[in-house]
Formats: sequence, structure tokens, C-alpha cells
Amino acid sequence: MKKFIEEFKEFALKGNVMDMAVGVIIGGAFGKIVTSLVNDVFMPIIGIITGGIDFTDLSVKVGEAEIKYGQFIQNVVDFVLVALCIFLVIKAINKFKKKEEEKPAAPPEPSKEEKLLGEIRDLLKEQNKK
Repeated sequence: MKKFIEEFKEFALKGNVMDMAVGVIIGGAFGKIVTSLVNDVFMPIIGIITGGIDFTDLSVKVGEAEIKYGQFIQNVVDFVLVALCIFLVIKAINKFKKKEEEKPAAPPEPSKEEKLLGEIRDLLKEQNKK
């Protein structure tokens, strides 16, 4: 039992598991933001453009069965808008990361050998001046 607990502790506290947990939590919070953006910002605009048509009530009756295709259309529109929002956010993040990567890095500090060679060079220059 002790070995099982140690193995579980090692698994649960690994960096990858913790990173994934943070990603899932942040992803859930981000999902709420995107859903709000779609439902509260984009859908009213689409409603104005389409003249206030509510897709969710659209259906057709075939015999005794009622096919409610309106909710399907609504879900497809929601998916496209959510995917577009996520694409735009990721594109902006990648653009920001690219700008950070383009910044020139500071030149590396010379190694001990290079410093020693520089000192020898300087000493030789001084001896040649005398």
C-alpha cells in the first residue's frame, strides 16, 4: 500500500500533470468568456442582420416525426463563432510570442579561454608599444 501511495504521489505531482490541470482550469474559464462573447455580443448582431430570426424554433414535420433542425443550425453557428474566437486569440498570442522571439538576445559572455586570450592579446599590444 505504501508503494502505491508513493507512486500515486509521484504521478500526481509531476510537472506535466500539474501543467495539464492548470490548462484545464484556465481552459474552462476561457470557455466561459468565449461562450459569453458568442451569446452576448455576436448572436445579437447576427440577430439584427438576420432580422431577429431565432433558429432554435425551426422544425419540419415528416409524418409523425418532428425534425428540429433549427437547434442544429444554432449549434453550428455557435461552434463556428467559438472556433473563430479561439483562432483569433491564439493568432494574437502567437504574434506576441513571435515578437518576443525576434528580440535580439544579449551576446553570450566570453568563455574563460576567450577572456584569457584577450588578456594575452592586450599584454602583447602593450609590449609592442614599448
